[in-house]
Amino acid sequence: MGMKHYPPEFKADAVALYRSRPGATIKSVAADLGVNTETLRNWIRAADGRRPGSHSAAGATATAPAGDSVEAELAAARKRIRELEEERDILRKAARYFGNGDALVNRFQFVADHQRRHGVKRLCTILGIARSSFYYWRKTAADRAARQAADAKLAVKIRVVHRESDGTYGVPRITAELRDGGEHVNHKRIARVMRQVGLAGVRLRRRHRTTVPDPAATKAPDRIGRDFTAEEVNTKYVGDITYLSVGGGKFCYLATVIDLASRRLAGWALADHMRTELVIDALTAAERCRGSLKGAIMHTDHGAQYTSRAFADACRRAGVLQSMSAVGSSADNAAAESFNATFKRETLQGRKGWPNERTARLDAFRWLHRYNTRRRHSRLGQRSPIAYETATTTTSTTLTEAA
Repeated sequence: MGMKHYPPEFKADAVALYRSRPGATIKSVAADLGVNTETLRNWIRAADGRRPGSHSAAGATATAPAGDSVEAELAAARKRIRELEEERDILRKAARYFGNGDALVNRFQFVADHQRRHGVKRLCTILGIARSSFYYWRKTAADRAARQAADAKLAVKIRVVHRESDGTYGVPRITAELRDGGEHVNHKRIARVMRQVGLAGVRLRRRHRTTVPDPAATKAPDRIGRDFTAEEVNTKYVGDITYLSVGGGKFCYLATVIDLASRRLAGWALADHMRTELVIDALTAAERCRGSLKGAIMHTDHGAQYTSRAFADACRRAGVLQSMSAVGSSADNAAAESFNATFKRETLQGRKGWPNERTARLDAFRWLHRYNTRRRHSRLGQRSPIAYETATTTTSTTLTEAA
């Protein structure tokens, strides 16, 4: 019989006929259709996606009974089940690595610890990471270990500075402290290491108003107009009173006099009352500190102590010009308000008050002196008030000598 050309529909029907008769052989179906046995075999292979002439697979298909096909499918299903069970076990083990978060580095570490048993490729596929990323992570292990060691040393230094600040310093002041100590470090790195070791500065608390104005008192004009800056020290001051809760419903009161040029606490007084003597004592302390306050401006709120005749007389004797903020406006005495808030925030550190008056006085004494000598101020380039004054005086002297 010569070679015939069969249309695609005929070939498809021939293959379908063979598959519809489980007990039939290719030879018997080919005889029924009047085609060559090998021709029909090639059509079946083509329909199965196999190359013509692949005898081993074709023979197995042609001769394998239906039961063998079912067994093959069952074997494939069992294999897939084993693979899924293994993936489940791998993910359960990996979950232990993600206790502190599903960080990419935890996935890398899991692959590194289990690669000999399961293989890098399989583990990376299951965990959804690129093999190239894993190999890069492993390649840079030495550099990473060096950085971790350096961060650990830096953390020790950060803890020392944080502890010496009574736990009040945050990133900016700790950065400045370490840089002054010769440490070349970026503030972002300080922030990262502080987060890692669980350190933070003391945050701002809500302020409480203590000003009690006297409607009948004489008011002084506002001579600074919310300009809380000064070119030279001993020219502009702000004053205020804040309360200190000392337990049992009792209070102490702190009056301050702050230089707006250097933010130095020039004078302060602490007592268990809010009488006018309190603010006069603070002014007198500032006069002793500076030697003279003649010509300086003293800006306060409209509290009864500051509007009193006694305080006005004390200012005149000291040669001080009084200045007052608007009634009920804390923004007009913001520098003093900010100082009081900082004092309470860093001494109380979240507590509502002190257990007794003695403890409050000692804490205030320590912090107020430390404020002038050591505490870094953001408005002074992270220098303490006295350090700022010293640097300013040195610069002025040098310029004068040069001229």
